[in-house]
Amino acid sequence: MSDESHTQSNPLSESSIEQVLDQHIDPHLEAGLKQAGVIKAIRVTSETRAEIDLVMPYPCARYKSEIEAAVSAKLAEAFGQAEFVVAISHRVIAHSVQTNVTRMDNIRNIIAVASGKGGVGKSTTSVNLALALAAEGASVGILDADIYGPSQPRMMGLSGQPDSKDGKSLEPMENYGVQSMSIGYLIEEDTPMIWRGPMVTGALEQLLNDTRWRDLDYLIIDLPPGTGDIQLTLTQKVPVSGALIVTTPQDIALLDARKGLKMFEKVKVPVLGIIENMSTHICSQCGHEEAIFGSGGGESMATDAEVPLLGQLPLEMNIRLQVDNGKPTVVSDPDGRTSAIYREIARKAAARLSRQAKDYSAKFPKIVIQNT
Repeated sequence: MSDESHTQSNPLSESSIEQVLDQHIDPHLEAGLKQAGVIKAIRVTSETRAEIDLVMPYPCARYKSEIEAAVSAKLAEAFGQAEFVVAISHRVIAHSVQTNVTRMDNIRNIIAVASGKGGVGKSTTSVNLALALAAEGASVGILDADIYGPSQPRMMGLSGQPDSKDGKSLEPMENYGVQSMSIGYLIEEDTPMIWRGPMVTGALEQLLNDTRWRDLDYLIIDLPPGTGDIQLTLTQKVPVSGALIVTTPQDIALLDARKGLKMFEKVKVPVLGIIENMSTHICSQCGHEEAIFGSGGGESMATDAEVPLLGQLPLEMNIRLQVDNGKPTVVSDPDGRTSAIYREIARKAAARLSRQAKDYSAKFPKIVIQNT
């Protein structure tokens, strides 16, 4: 059968195109495009031409060409030589937060990154995920919630103190297109924070609420390790849409990571997924890859908790060197293998968040009772 007769047997219509589009399963949303609700418009302009608008619910600036190629292949298979113009954009909306906590007007979604245990590379993962979301076209901020050991200023390549235009609030520091705030901007790098719990939690609340964040799709909160005062404050007072758990394959790290996961479950914050860091060691001399901390731990934990394993990152010297020099992997080596893993994890986390309940509070008018 010729291509022409194949095209004739499948006439273009909105419904036939929609049916074919739904056969493409988006790997991040894990659903067909119709089922996922991303088909904004289909315009059949002639017997052999149509225009399609897709609006993805997660940032995908660097991934658009792959979506377009996959969709075009499906359409060509179904309709032969017909011409399709596929326009792809994204729109991030606000999602629901814990009960009795009010969402912040200028931040659509807050994502907490936790580990339960120190030394698993959580802060490095947090900053690279923030930069990955920004690289995909999102408006992103990062809050360093580790009051005792702030590391984000050095990792973001920033120093100095933030401005205050009104003497009350702080302007976020910014580099690589990401807004950031940390106690590290307000003290000398070698000054120890000898504070008790209430002072620490108060400082965290001030850093969050007194910073003039500018219209963020996502605010990544880099939590300190453990399940103590700061974590409790975050889960009780800060409007969190979702959480990410960073672990290594090592048994001791997995034990503590499970505690962090259980903490979020108890306070009804959805865990978007698990990130396994230092999965394999890559030799800087010969490139040999070896699972020196064991293997399968993150996958086993994800299976037990019924949440996805979003990705596995290597233990690589360059990752450490790049953050130490204030130029994390996603910006220093944007086309490298590790940056691609960070971007894939970021898209998966954002896509999973997009499937959570939406926040409708802005849709309803405020009711004011007046005496007349």
